[in-house]
Amino acid sequence: MEGSVAQLQRQLVDYTASLFHEGILDDQFTQLQQLADESNPEFVVEVVSLFFQDTAKLLNQLTNTLEQQNIDYKKLDAHVHQLKGSSSSIGAHRVQRICVDFRNFCEARNIDGCFACLQQVNQEYLFFKARIQTLFELEKQILAAGGSIPAP
Repeated sequence: MEGSVAQLQRQLVDYTASLFHEGILDDQFTQLQQLADESNPEFVVEVVSLFFQDTAKLLNQLTNTLEQQNIDYKKLDAHVHQLKGSSSSIGAHRVQRICVDFRNFCEARNIDGCFACLQQVNQEYLFFKARIQTLFELEKQILAAGGSIPAP
């Protein structure tokens, strides 16, 4: 049993490192992990789950705003700004970077750029979500096997 726990822990460390290496996560995620403690071990999962819920709503709002006859670019920019802030706060680096470009297109009132960024941010969000869920699943497997999560 100990061998399988150690193997899962190595797999988690390697997988997490790949998320940083690929630019999916940044140091803010590590800081978030450091806020979790024995009194609230699910802290990161809870925060990221809230991010998923909020982001799904924001992406719908962005889509609806862009589909209007007369686009309210200030409203669009406010939604993108909110998404940029929340993705930055959990370390979703690539999502956050797309939001920077998206805001520039909002400021320029460039509808084609806005649509392209909306598509990119949707894809990147889904990719981020899948990768983070895999990370959390590895953590669950380690805990279920009686191990502990290696410190970030």
